[in-house]
Amino acid sequence: MTDEMMALRALVEKASDADFLRDMIAFAAERMMEIEVGALTGAPLGQKSRDRLVQRNGYRDRDWQTRAGSVELHIPKLRKGSYFPSFLEPRRMAEKALTAVIQEAYIQGVSTRSVDDLVKAMGATGVSKSQVSRLCEEIDARVKAFLERPLEGDWPYVWLDATYVKARRNHRIVSVAVIIAVGVNGDGRREVLGMDIGHSEAETFWTEFLRKLRRRGLRGVKLVISDAHEGIKAAVAKLMNATWQR
Repeated sequence: MTDEMMALRALVEKASDADFLRDMIAFAAERMMEIEVGALTGAPLGQKSRDRLVQRNGYRDRDWQTRAGSVELHIPKLRKGSYFPSFLEPRRMAEKALTAVIQEAYIQGVSTRSVDDLVKAMGATGVSKSQVSRLCEEIDARVKAFLERPLEGDWPYVWLDATYVKARRNHRIVSVAVIIAVGVNGDGRREVLGMDIGHSEAETFWTEFLRKLRRRGLRGVKLVISDAHEGIKAAVAKLMNATWQR
């Protein structure tokens, strides 16, 4: 994982409790297990097939320690033989590659290279590149839905922050600004409210970002916390009827 992607993970994790990242890892792990078990049994879950080789036989639970915290796995069992997820095998780098795919989905959508890395990290045990590509498309869609979801209720406290990462643009690797808003609602729940990318932290970029948040329903903001970047301060003063604090 590059230093830039680690910076993005740190930005997300210091700003929230990483629930979404953990949920995405759990979702992807479930999908990967179903792909592998489908190859072993000869049929996808819930489908009848004359090519079926063996029946499923419930699940066993196991905790998986990841970079985003503990993920509870429900590992399928078979009536004959056994199944152990390839991504849990020692020395496999699947969790690291999977986390990188999810983080990349935040910034630019999942790249072909990341799909290749995930296939390699999983060891390609009954998993085709097309299946991993479909999984990555699902990750992309879920991340997009999360970042564009309606914002309900009041968010009295909002943090704004930014970092710079490398991203591919028109077949070139360039440095882009990643800006993030994190809110705390009246119940004390903390969530990532939105994220966006641009060429710099200019006032116009922050202004449009805050407008997007308001269109999605951001309201009830009493205090905005950020560094003293002039672009942030100007955008907050223009659009947010709230106190600003460094």
